Amino acid sequence: MKGKATSFDIAYRAGVSQATVSRALRGSPLVNEETRRRIEAIARELHYTVDKNASNLRRQRSGTLALLLFEDPTSDGSLINPFFLSMLGAITRASARQGHDLLISFQQLSHDWHADYHDSHKADGLILLGYGDYLASRGKLERLEEQGTPFVRWGAVDDGQPGIAIGCDNAGGGRAITEHLLRLGRRRIAFLGDASPHCPEFLDRYRGHCAALAAAGQTSDQALQIDAADSTEEVGYTATLGLLDAGTAFDAIFAASDLLAIGAMRALGERGRRVPDEIAVVGFDDIPLARLASPPLTTLLQDTKIAGEMLVDTLLRQIRGETVHNQVLPAQLVIRRSCGTGRAAEDGPPDPAA
Repeated sequence: MKGKATSFDIAYRAGVSQATVSRALRGSPLVNEETRRRIEAIARELHYTVDKNASNLRRQRSGTLALLLFEDPTSDGSLINPFFLSMLGAITRASARQGHDLLISFQQLSHDWHADYHDSHKADGLILLGYGDYLASRGKLERLEEQGTPFVRWGAVDDGQPGIAIGCDNAGGGRAITEHLLRLGRRRIAFLGDASPHCPEFLDRYRGHCAALAAAGQTSDQALQIDAADSTEEVGYTATLGLLDAGTAFDAIFAASDLLAIGAMRALGERGRRVPDEIAVVGFDDIPLARLASPPLTTLLQDTKIAGEMLVDTLLRQIRGETVHNQVLPAQLVIRRSCGTGRAAEDGPPDPAA
């Protein structure tokens, strides 16, 4: 072999990628013991030595943060949950104020997408929005934590979860919605959403709902909890049709997201059920479509501006080696006409059409 051996030479001999060679030679847990030993043996045989200057250069900060979105099913083909669009703007502005570029991409479904950013030094740290099935994605979060990649995610905040999370008070929001519906005299409240560990945010909203029922002396009826695997209008529409077809009596719907709620209102309208006269409907998120729905949707506001700023600030402090903690943001009930109570709390003067 002519010239100095490179990591690509080792990769060719070992039958692995150059990234795997890089990980193996620095002792990354992502490489199994047998592969690591084979790579180390080839490196010794080729008299390979690490270029310390290049290594130090790679360890310098890039001045770039990576925002990785989960691909959600959407009606417009964007694959971006509309809730994250306003947060995307806040994160972009907050990054610019802090003097950082923002690299925006989708989370890849390959087994090592998380390692790609760590090894290539495309970014100093990651912001993760969305996750799909949380139990399926948890392994990737644990890998990020193991390899020391700075990352922060928007989502449920629970003890024992890997990494740092910033999220909404989902249980408190769920309780506030149900208390509001109970004050309006609604007693048979259907919950649309996946209330399982696969979707911990929806599960917390359901727990808040059940807590409010218990405080009012009511028990939760399992027939009124309708699983919705995805947070889309179509899923909300189909779930509500199924609830109507089952003949289960209900006078309100608490949908775990605005998109589910909007789909539910479409189903109710097609079946001649009047909102809110017969059935009140409440969502969660306060996406722009919520106020444009017919009737405008009562919902829980999550402040995406503050959330975006906190995600960026927390990640940068983590990159600097400072101690950071999970944080929970309060949510605000926004009352609109889908509950029959008049105007939105933030809309100013009463709406004459209310």
